[in-house]
Amino acid sequence: MSRIRPDWSARELSDQFLWKEGLNASPEETWTRMEGPHGLWVMYQNAKVMLEMADYATRNCENVDRVLVETLRSDAMQIRVCVLMALAQYAFSHASEGVRVNAFRAASMYTGMAARMTQLLQESAASLVPDFVAAM
Repeated sequence: MSRIRPDWSARELSDQFLWKEGLNASPEETWTRMEGPHGLWVMYQNAKVMLEMADYATRNCENVDRVLVETLRSDAMQIRVCVLMALAQYAFSHASEGVRVNAFRAASMYTGMAARMTQLLQESAASLVPDFVAAM
């Protein structure tokens, strides 16, 4: 959990970040609130860390929800692909509508993944939830 990047948070993108999916901003507002490519890169890196956390739970907890872990794995891969697409588009056209839409899509998936990771921690390692919330 110490590898989660705290220098950007998706809290401004969602009213219930870490507890519920969904964004409360348009693609344009999301792009601004995520600080453009900086937020995208943080999401890319944090998705990998959350994937590693899910894998750790699978290896070390007998009663882990396997479907939830598989969903987290899928989320991580989709977020990373979407972020790479948005960053590649950004390199060629800066903050075009396509970039903002892909960034919005990545941010939406990211808030969902963060909410599911919170759920996994509540079920498997409740004592870590405060640290996770603080890091995110």
